[in-house]
Amino acid sequence: MSLTKYLAACAALAALCTLGVVHPAAAQSSSEQSASKSQKQLDIAAARADRKAIVGANMKLTDSEAAAFWPLYDAYEARMDKLDDRHAAEIKAYAEHYQTLTDEDAKNKLDEVIAIGQARLTSRRSMFPSSGPPYCQSKPPGSFRSTTS
Repeated sequence: MSLTKYLAACAALAALCTLGVVHPAAAQSSSEQSASKSQKQLDIAAARADRKAIVGANMKLTDSEAAAFWPLYDAYEARMDKLDDRHAAEIKAYAEHYQTLTDEDAKNKLDEVIAIGQARLTSRRSMFPSSGPPYCQSKPPGSFRSTTS
């Protein structure tokens, strides 16, 4: 196995472990796949709502801080969710074509995974001006940490 193919396989494996992407069984009918997809979408939406609830419960923001924070949070999460979807689609395509993957295909897929990682970093950096986020400029560092153990 060439180095490029090996690196692409490692990146795909790491992403599969991180994202928990599951390939539906080939024997499923289209209606079962549709129901499974709908359930998966509902599960993802519920997980995202839970994540937001946990963040909200631990931030202890004033009303004015919350008014500044939540639009930023929602915009950031929307960007990250799109990147996660893009990454999952890339991994699925990789898994489907693994047996016939050429070195050039593997290199292109690795380049795409790296581009997705760079897009994540760029998105994270764009959310915070050099002076720090506006919702926490009046609070000392670490004041947003949860006090529960």
